[in-house]
Amino acid sequence: MALAGCNLLPASGPYSVEVTSAATQDTDGVGYKLVPVTAQVVQVLASMDSKGLIGTFRNDRRSIPDIKIGVGDVVGVSIFEASSGGLFIPAEAASRAGNFVDIPAQTVDPNGMISVPYAGQVRAAGLQPSQVEKEIVDRLRNRAIEPQAVVSVKSQRSNSVTVIGEMTTPAKFPLTSSGERVLDAISRGGQITSKGYDLFVTLQRGNREATISFNRLIREPANNVYLQPDDTIYVFSRPRTFLAFGATGRQGQFNFGDDSISLSEAVAKSEGLVDQQADPQSAFLFRVENRTTLERMGVDVSHLPEARIPTIYQVNFREPTGYLLATKIPMRDKDIIYIGNAGSVELTKFLNLVLLGALTVESITNANSNIYGVN
Repeated sequence: MALAGCNLLPASGPYSVEVTSAATQDTDGVGYKLVPVTAQVVQVLASMDSKGLIGTFRNDRRSIPDIKIGVGDVVGVSIFEASSGGLFIPAEAASRAGNFVDIPAQTVDPNGMISVPYAGQVRAAGLQPSQVEKEIVDRLRNRAIEPQAVVSVKSQRSNSVTVIGEMTTPAKFPLTSSGERVLDAISRGGQITSKGYDLFVTLQRGNREATISFNRLIREPANNVYLQPDDTIYVFSRPRTFLAFGATGRQGQFNFGDDSISLSEAVAKSEGLVDQQADPQSAFLFRVENRTTLERMGVDVSHLPEARIPTIYQVNFREPTGYLLATKIPMRDKDIIYIGNAGSVELTKFLNLVLLGALTVESITNANSNIYGVN
């Protein structure tokens, strides 16, 4: 009767037996996996981190970008001849300084072309300056005296990177042949207005994008990848939080307040387990886990078709090893911690309810006796 009555008692969440029962692991079409925390589970969780920037853009084998002339760039052309009396240098060479002529700078037109006297329309977009130089020389070879050409980009408008987000001076700037990395671009945006542990960086390239925490970007140089033309960098703040319910010292929503925290640190932030109420064997961590992660732990998920599976990790804080394992479990944004009540607490609630009922009946009986004189 006491166990049956427990379901009618007030509580801050599910009873431990309901969480661990196999019958409740597929309720209302919402299936979840209960995973007891072991050394193998912790090893997988500790090694599971987001791929970062290098993981997403690993196939971009280029390091320093191959900067080419593009539509909208302003290009200058200088043409040299070996001696005077040619196509560009007059016979009276002494009347001019040098054996070259500068063609006025011009913008690469929408068709990707520039105009060179006596050479006509020359394609420039998509080519390196040396390739454009060769084309000009080939066209002038039979008309000028041993012609040479120098092509330079006066103003680069096509091979640019955009940096936006929570910084004082968002910017768009051209890439150079020396190569710029992600942190170089962020430094162009001025002062960052948020704390480093709450800051994230998203790199968008074509139809791909990847996000990494700012502190991890600093800590792992491999993720500070070279930028490519038309990349967009978005810097934003997103305070990461977790929720704590049940028999914890304090319930509610808590900020990480650091680049990363462990499960044991998160429990401490919620002021630990209540000594008179908590069941140390019933500490649960709720999250949606990747299917591949559970498979690496040896969890059978063959009956669940989803790629992301609701998962509840159970930690036994009654064992000393439970605390050690919890220090190696990294928390994730929007995780939920739930500490179940001890069985004695539920029994005490029920007995108090029975005692309250008995006292109420006795009070009514005494009242009737006093009013009607009934013994």
